[in-house]
Amino acid sequence: MALPLWVRSAAPILDWGAAYSREMLSDDLLAALIVTIMLIPQSLAYALLAGLPPEVGLYASILPLVAYAVFGTSRALAVGPVAVVSLMTASAVSKVAAAGSGDYLTAAVLLAFVSGLMLVGMGILRLGLLANFLSHSVISGFITASGLLIAASQLKHILGIKAEGETLLQLGGDLWRHMPQANPITLAIGLGATAFLFWSRRWLKPLLLARGWVKSRAEAATRAAPVCAVLGTTLLTWGLGLVDMGVKIVGTIPQGLPPLTLPSFDPALWRQLAGSALLISVVGFVESVSVAQTLAAKRRQRIIPDQELIGLGAANIAAALTGGYPVTGGFARSVVNFDAGAVTPAAGVFTAAGILVAALLLTPLLYFLPQATLAATIIVAVLSLVDLNTLKRTWTYSKADFAAMAATIALTLGLGVEIGIVSGVLVSIGLHLWRTSRPHWAIVGLIPGTAHFRNIDRHDVITSETVLTVRVDESLYFANARFLEELVSALAAERPMLKHVILMCPAINHIDASALESLEAINRNLKDGGIMLHLSEVKGPVMDRLKRGHFLDEMTGRVFLSQFEAYQALA
Repeated sequence: MALPLWVRSAAPILDWGAAYSREMLSDDLLAALIVTIMLIPQSLAYALLAGLPPEVGLYASILPLVAYAVFGTSRALAVGPVAVVSLMTASAVSKVAAAGSGDYLTAAVLLAFVSGLMLVGMGILRLGLLANFLSHSVISGFITASGLLIAASQLKHILGIKAEGETLLQLGGDLWRHMPQANPITLAIGLGATAFLFWSRRWLKPLLLARGWVKSRAEAATRAAPVCAVLGTTLLTWGLGLVDMGVKIVGTIPQGLPPLTLPSFDPALWRQLAGSALLISVVGFVESVSVAQTLAAKRRQRIIPDQELIGLGAANIAAALTGGYPVTGGFARSVVNFDAGAVTPAAGVFTAAGILVAALLLTPLLYFLPQATLAATIIVAVLSLVDLNTLKRTWTYSKADFAAMAATIALTLGLGVEIGIVSGVLVSIGLHLWRTSRPHWAIVGLIPGTAHFRNIDRHDVITSETVLTVRVDESLYFANARFLEELVSALAAERPMLKHVILMCPAINHIDASALESLEAINRNLKDGGIMLHLSEVKGPVMDRLKRGHFLDEMTGRVFLSQFEAYQALA
């Protein structure tokens, strides 16, 4: 018996799982192997970035992948710890608990749980359109600034010193003060690992291809470069006894299954973390859905944003129940998963199995892993997210969008990640209101020999002294209602022979109550001056709304189907 559509929609695994084949299995296993190799050092590094023990990164990379495979709709998205969410986690949790304490881990687990509940709730309420409210400029600026902050925060591990701070200024000042205490051996390991990772990312693949390697093997070797850095520096630290020379290492990583955990039910802690959980949920969802849509488009697939909210929510709840912290879809690992040939979310399940094996068997081998190597892994990963050229392109194209992006970058670097993203959103909304409060408008006339009307400042057109046609290229609402009143009054006052004003409406998609009152005022004012108000090319939904009130009954003129019809009738 076929399952109902709503059941298959709620759990997409029932849809793609029914058609799973042996060929898909081999493709997914290969992709999982490659992503697992990449994910192990990343998970450890991002946990340290969040201020958590390294094993927490492994825990957050197991059950969340399985949960997403059940409820998510993307075939290639790889869920787990990511740099930006790790930074936001550290920023949020450090406000309520001391780093390294049991309360810190408790707060991080609760943050994942609350974020998961919020995401599931938004999915149930069909709020997938939420992604549309964060402009690309704000997100791009936030990710760029976060990348710079993350890279700066890892310099202390490269130098082997202590440095704290949530802003670039604080971090820079603390790094400068403690610079004389830098450990030269740690610095050598950190710089060496960073240089190797940058080199391998850019030059290793071309070198291997030049030596006759198959493309797939060359790509796999390039992606395994972080593992080579981990193994090399770990063996070096162990073999030369560098711990006795002040090199800080990861140390003991608990070996075994992820612990089953319950989030705290302290109401005060819930209240303290609620705002941060909402920000993490929104930013994580926007980042994840952007990656998922990009990859889906390449294979002519589609994702369902509302179901993605539920999938990511389930992943975060799963992270909280197994000692993890907030997760989302990562750009780098998702692209690797896609390029490696993953065809279904089962690749994520196999990746989770690989991470589980690592947690059970391999953690003792990481005892001598230098923290500087993990810092190098993070720096190389996040600097790929920094795109300062976007600032130049955005400035050239739109000064308003540049203002939103620049404000987001400056405030994130200067005041912290949470203030930065909130301020960026507020600036973006403010600029939108300002821009739409003074919409583009034009006086239009008839192009000779046609039925088309165009801007009198751009084309040679026919106009009439008794008829004025104004086209407004924006929906009418409270922010621009008064502007329209003043515009029509000023234009009418300049034309003593004017008898008709036509408001041309092809670009007006909505008229709210404030704008309707302004239209009524315009009609009255023109009527007092012996001028009739007409409308042309009104869209159906707008016309339906206007019919609900008395405006059309009181309007002195007519509603014309086309501007050409109006001009013929009145001119």
